[in-house]
Amino acid sequence: MTVQLNQQQSQKVNNCNNIKAYFIVLLALMSTNIYSQNLTAEELLDKAITYHDPNGNWSTFKGDFKVTMTTPNNSDRVSDININLPAEFFSVTATRDTITTNYTMSKSNCSMFYNGKQIDATLAKEKNMSCDRALLYKNYYTYLYGLPMKLKDKGTNINPKVQKKQFKGKDYLVLNVTYDASVGSDVWYFYFDPKTYAMEIYQFYKIDENGKVKADSGEYILLTEEQLVTEIKMPKIRAWYYNKDDKYLGTDTLGN
Repeated sequence: MTVQLNQQQSQKVNNCNNIKAYFIVLLALMSTNIYSQNLTAEELLDKAITYHDPNGNWSTFKGDFKVTMTTPNNSDRVSDININLPAEFFSVTATRDTITTNYTMSKSNCSMFYNGKQIDATLAKEKNMSCDRALLYKNYYTYLYGLPMKLKDKGTNINPKVQKKQFKGKDYLVLNVTYDASVGSDVWYFYFDPKTYAMEIYQFYKIDENGKVKADSGEYILLTEEQLVTEIKMPKIRAWYYNKDDKYLGTDTLGN
């Protein structure tokens, strides 16, 4: 038996279906929002790592990438970086104008090259190069391009409470991070998109002699676009600004 609905009855059915669909979407959004609010810091970090490194490749990272640093009133500096974590190997070759420098570290060994020629410690000092600087570059690049995975490293102290902050009009879930004295003294904040858990900003402040944050110190870094490096989603563009006055400092752009 077939029942024919009149126009008024059909409209009522459509209205009911629309209302039902609306509430399904609303409930889904509410449950997502509530879940995000209740995340622990560890859960948030795990979700961010799953987003950036879904296959867990960082711990065995072997790869190379190019970074172009652009700063006001200076020529670009182009750095070719090679990192092999299992072999404890790091190399960076940087070119600006007519000068090319290379630092290579393999476990405890360090070598330096200036315009293609290996130099000793004495000549390196004249060129403002040193193995301490090589270690600084190694830590800098492996830390920044290893985030957020590097927040699992020993000596990293993550506040268990996830903060909710707005930055330039957008809502974020934020991790507050400090470090053991042997690792670093700055206070860091890492901002994650509350829906995708992508890391989009990080920010650091200096502390005073009493261990309190100096509000007019430090910098914030805006991360935009992404590039896959050994299946890890790394930020393609990293723009640096002072916290105190939003003054632009420079941009690191990832790409070959």
